Amino acid sequence: MKAPTRVELIISLKKGTFIMEIRDKVVLITGASAGIGLATARRFAAAGAKLALVARSADILNHLAEELKSRGSDAVALPADVSDPKQVQRVIEETDRHFGRLDVVINNVGQAARGTIADLNPDDFRKIFDLNVMGPLTAMQAAIPIMREQGGGLIINISSVVTKMNISGIGAYAATKSALNMLSETARGELASEQIRVISVYPRVTATDFGKNALGVRSARRQQPQGSSNQPDTPEFVAEKILAAALNEPDEQYME
Repeated sequence: MKAPTRVELIISLKKGTFIMEIRDKVVLITGASAGIGLATARRFAAAGAKLALVARSADILNHLAEELKSRGSDAVALPADVSDPKQVQRVIEETDRHFGRLDVVINNVGQAARGTIADLNPDDFRKIFDLNVMGPLTAMQAAIPIMREQGGGLIINISSVVTKMNISGIGAYAATKSALNMLSETARGELASEQIRVISVYPRVTATDFGKNALGVRSARRQQPQGSSNQPDTPEFVAEKILAAALNEPDEQYME
């Protein structure tokens, strides 16, 4: 009896149990200059991935690329504003040209907007919607043809556990991430037969500058998400969970 091919083995595996090898895979990470994105870039580099680093700050991004190269990693800095579809398309195309393929896209960049539904600034909501929803959607649409041509790939969309809660003052942010959840869930079903897998990752409160960078008026009292620990997770902890998601490919990755 003929031994099954690698593709046949992949198809025969139970959903959510395909194991991806990270070493030498080309991984594009948005928001790679700080916080979870920075920790994820370092963790995937340590695992042997080739990195396409995307963020707005060219200086910080170039410094990170040089840091990773000094440690033996293959990394390229691709400064871009993810809220601009043309720039997103450009970095996807540049990654493919530079490395000759694109195996993993990690849509990590995101921003919050403060305000209750009664007083939320609509312009702030539009800005974070463009970044948190349209940015990942554009990246997915640009990456999918490349992944189809090469026979598969992996898309990891960084959501938030607040999409499972009801927290006053951050409804706009939760709404954008909820929209991203639905895009991810739908794409997961649409692309499964083409070996393009889509994963949603749900970080909890994390020790980054994310809150400081939120749009809108800072409230005097900050509400802690229900069910969260008193101690925020470190970006490195979340990066480990993202790597675990890439390796094990569950549909959803939580921080437990």
